[in-house]
Amino acid sequence: MKIFIKKYQLLIAGIIFGAIGGYLYYYFVGCASGTCAITSNPVNSTLYGALMGGLLFNLFKKEKKIQQDES
Repeated sequence: MKIFIKKYQLLIAGIIFGAIGGYLYYYFVGCASGTCAITSNPVNSTLYGALMGGLLFNLFKKEKKIQQDES
């Protein structure tokens, strides 16, 4: 479990911050009429924020470069 968390710590942080941001967007901005698909429901807004946060933080992940010998 520690290895999994260590490997994906940036992605996990992005999901957590995105979920918090999505809920805060619902709470402060939201959609009063209920016609907005994402912002009218706190679950949808939180999940969408978590998805966007995970994708955004995943952009900053450094990939390991594998060197190949050319012989």
